[in-house]
Amino acid sequence: MQFVRNAWYVAGWSRDFGEALRALTILNQPLVLFRSSTGKVVALEDRCPHRLLPLSKGRRIGDTIQCGYHGMTFDGAGKCVRVPGQDNLPASAYVDAFPVEERHGIVWIWMGEPALADPGDIFDMPEFEDPNWHAHHGDALHIRAHYLNVAENLVDPAHVSFVHPTTLGSSASEDVPVHVSTAGKVITAWRWIRNAPPVGFFQKFGGFSGNVDRWHYYHLHIPSTAVIDFGSIEAGRNIAEEDRDEGVRIFALHFVTPVSEDYTIDHWMHLRNRAQGDEDASAQMDGMFRTAFAEDVAVLEAVHEAEQRPQKRKPIRIAIDKGPNVYRKRIRDLVEAEATEYLGEPERPTFVQHD
Repeated sequence: MQFVRNAWYVAGWSRDFGEALRALTILNQPLVLFRSSTGKVVALEDRCPHRLLPLSKGRRIGDTIQCGYHGMTFDGAGKCVRVPGQDNLPASAYVDAFPVEERHGIVWIWMGEPALADPGDIFDMPEFEDPNWHAHHGDALHIRAHYLNVAENLVDPAHVSFVHPTTLGSSASEDVPVHVSTAGKVITAWRWIRNAPPVGFFQKFGGFSGNVDRWHYYHLHIPSTAVIDFGSIEAGRNIAEEDRDEGVRIFALHFVTPVSEDYTIDHWMHLRNRAQGDEDASAQMDGMFRTAFAEDVAVLEAVHEAEQRPQKRKPIRIAIDKGPNVYRKRIRDLVEAEATEYLGEPERPTFVQHD
């Protein structure tokens, strides 16, 4: 299965991009990015159209990149502005430029047809702008696994009891049914665990000692952005679903970026309704998240490795797989639709033709 190209993907945090050239690969497409003199992040195809040396191996001159092989120079729009030793600039001397937007300290890149790039489609949440919520950027997980496995893990509350028994889950939730909604654009899986001991995360961060009611809501936005809404409140409060802010509530955000068929980067962060502005709390939570997410990585990489070996029979699917099944179908439908749309479109020339 290929990738959905007409979509916004996270290239990194704003802090990751400065004046220096930075090489990245997204959807098997090598890119070179840098922050221009205007402050805007520029993203270009990382391949000189002459001898194919990556432009990231060259050097930056102002807001242009000079190829390190023969000195051809390209501006931020991908246009060649200099060919040393000749005055004419061939029409085929260009590299692709990719639309980039920056919001809330996150750099997004559009990997598809530039004319279809709508900044209004970039993932957002009102809590980013709400002073009652604290946003904190975490790290980036580098996972040797296919992005579909990574993303569907993020619409699967059932794994928490077994993969994260000391951090985000416990045995109390093992037999609690998972509910799934696939009616809208966002796939959601959720469950409540009533009158149970707090999990390790909320023992440390929430300060709960007695039993709690806790929830997990997993929201998966196509193609690969996940929002995990989880929290706890003292048992017996019997709050309505829409009143979860009365408890200790956290949104764990995962921006899953496919690098290749067997390599994925997951940039993660969180929003919380407690300890606003408390960086010690942020550091404490980062430590707990790193422990939990390392458990995910170990499982996902082991699954990916097993998938590469010959199989006697197909893996089975069970009731908890409803969300992942619908997710894969939607991705497959989008990939097929894009393939149909661009079928027969002539390839643009990529080599310089000298007179």
